Amino acid sequence: MAQARVKARKESAFAERFGVFAECLLTGVWIALACLGIVTYPAAFAAGARHLRRRTTHRAGGWREFVADFRAAGRTGWAVGLAGWAVAGTVWVDVLAARAGLPGGPLVGAVGLFALIGSAVALLRAAAVWTPGASWRGLLAEAGRRTVLDPAGSFLIVCGLAVVALSALFLAPLAVPVLGAVAAAALAVEERHRRR
Repeated sequence: MAQARVKARKESAFAERFGVFAECLLTGVWIALACLGIVTYPAAFAAGARHLRRRTTHRAGGWREFVADFRAAGRTGWAVGLAGWAVAGTVWVDVLAARAGLPGGPLVGAVGLFALIGSAVALLRAAAVWTPGASWRGLLAEAGRRTVLDPAGSFLIVCGLAVVALSALFLAPLAVPVLGAVAAAALAVEERHRRR
């Protein structure tokens, strides 16, 4: 008796792209859960970007791999998270000085906000290329250079951050899944930069 041949069904382009979008939203929830440790946001974004990289290159991976990546990135990534909060605190003081009417306050406040945005972009770019065993210091130094030398890519990440902020403004829970889209944007920007 002849056996019927079963062809592997290939997804349509629409189904594949929608699957990636859905995976971004799920990854955003995972990132939000991993960020609950307050200083764990660099590790959370690194694990999220690595998960999305696996998904877009058709490699298997799920929650267990995300958690393993999160733990590996968090071993030294917590120090980066702590430094990020210190930078944010410094910018907050700058903004308070600007509001208090101190001489030069508005300039100092503007420079501080610009530095905070640049730091956030560099952090996301570093997280997008993180691999287990990589040094956060080296990743951040290279990401800082790419942030300055690739202004178009950096602007795209800033737009992603703006989408998260606007989502939180309109409907706070919506900002949670959108975090995955920011990780995907950073991943896409880094892939674009690598191919140039």
